[in-house]
This record gives sequence, C-alpha cells and structure tokens, in this order.
Amino acid sequence: MQMHDDQLHVSTETAGALIAAQFPHLRDLPVRPLSSQGTVNAIFRVGDLLAARFPLQPQDRRSLEVEARAARELLHRTRFPTPEPVGIGAPGAGYPSPWSIQTWLPGTIATALDPGDSVPFAEDLAEFIAGVRTIDTAGRTFGGHGRGGALQDHDAWIETCLHHSEGLLDVPALRRAWATMRLLPRGGRPDLMNHADLMPGNVLVRDGRLAGVLDVGGLGPADPALDLLGAWHLLEPGPRQALRDRLGGDDLEWDRGRAWAFVQSMGLVWYYDRSNLAMSTTGRRTLTRILDSLRGA
Repeated sequence: MQMHDDQLHVSTETAGALIAAQFPHLRDLPVRPLSSQGTVNAIFRVGDLLAARFPLQPQDRRSLEVEARAARELLHRTRFPTPEPVGIGAPGAGYPSPWSIQTWLPGTIATALDPGDSVPFAEDLAEFIAGVRTIDTAGRTFGGHGRGGALQDHDAWIETCLHHSEGLLDVPALRRAWATMRLLPRGGRPDLMNHADLMPGNVLVRDGRLAGVLDVGGLGPADPALDLLGAWHLLEPGPRQALRDRLGGDDLEWDRGRAWAFVQSMGLVWYYDRSNLAMSTTGRRTLTRILDSLRGA
C-alpha cells in the first residue's frame, strides 16, 4: 500500500536495467526485490554482497552524497557492521530520482526478531552508542533540522500528531506527557555524534545480539541524548536499565532521550496507520513504554 502522496515506484526490471547500464561490472548479478518494512527506500539485493536503494520519494543527488559521506565516516568506527557506500546512480528510464548501491549486511531486522528482553543486546547497543559518540564532530554542531536540537521546536509537529491521533491513541495522556517533556532543558554537554535513527527497522539482530546497524545517513552532531531514543524503541525495562547503566549519564539526559523517542513515535502511529503496520506498531509500543515509565509502571 502506498505510504506517501508523492511515492515513487520502481520495478525489478527497471532496477535491473539501471544497475546494468550504470554499473556494467554488476550486470551479470541477479537483482531481487527485498520485502521491506522501511519507509524511505525500495531495496533490491544485487548478488549476495550488495543492495540497491531506490528512494520512495524524490531526492536530489546531493542528499545521497551526504548520506554516503556519513556512511563512510561511521564505517569501522565501532565493531558493529554498517553499510559501505559503493556508488550513486542517476535517474533513468522508468525511475526519475538518483539512487544508490551499498554493501549488504547479514542479520534479521529487530522488527522481525525482537531483542527487547536481551540484556546482551542492550549492552551491545550501549557500546554502539558510546562508540558513535567518540567520533570527532570536527567543530560541527546540530544543523537545525529534524530531531536533536531543542525539544520545544517540535511543538507544532506534536500538535499535528495529537490532532491526527484522535481515536487511535490516548491523546489526553500524551498531551500531558508532552507538556512536561517539552520543558526539559538541554543540559551542559556539547553536541556529540549520533546515529539519530535507532529504530527496530534499522537494527540487525543475530542470536540475541546486535549484528549491525543500517540507515546511517543521518549520522551527525546533536543533543547527546538523541540516540537514547533507541532504548525506548528497542528495549523492555530490564535491558533498558542495563543500557543506561552501561552508558552512564544523568537523569536529565535520560529524560531527554525518552522525549526524543516520543517526538519520533508520535508521527509513526497515525501516518502509517493504514500503510505500514510494522511502523505504526513500533510507534504504539514505544509510546506505551514511555507512558508506563512516566506512571512508574
């Protein structure tokens, strides 16, 4: 089902033709569509070691170049695998937007293999977050777009989400929660590097451990609490506490991480209610975890 009003569509035949024409050394590899719960790209396996990503909404080449630079910056900075950029393709017959090829990572996404009760997974996730934080910002600070700056900058978005969530969620409880969370101050730490999107669909699991991390194009400087949103998207209370213990940090930083998870989750439930069950379910589950924690459950 279509998720976006301006959604692009690409067939396996079109993807294969574009890959063969623009990356001739790959022309003999099989191209197979991947059934994905993602909302950003249509993904095709290219042989056994590569993946082609075709944006579901129009993109410019510069945005894909930014993603590739971020991926290269993160590559090998932790012991957990992340994708390596291979190339950027141009628009062609049957598809009007730039697209990209990167390495394929083995593992099962966390929406299909829930690691929420695994303390070892939580400790792995904490190690990944800590490793990303050690990457030098090189003087960069938060760019002012999306999550990672001031919580109050998201007031209008939250109000939109609350309006669309009538009949889907406990809107009065969520409104009360936001009224408190939006006032959380930033704290004293400077911007640190964050993956910025540690959701179940972007995390690979194997044997109850973290096997890899996908969608790394959002890597950048932001509120040090931003990646803590993964604790709420991915973990039940016991493992969540294990992650917190491993990372340290004060109560304010932990509370802001919860607030960033709230900001992201509020858009998932209503926007994907009819088009992407996995994303909508992720939002519901995260919001339930947040409200339970605020009630002291």
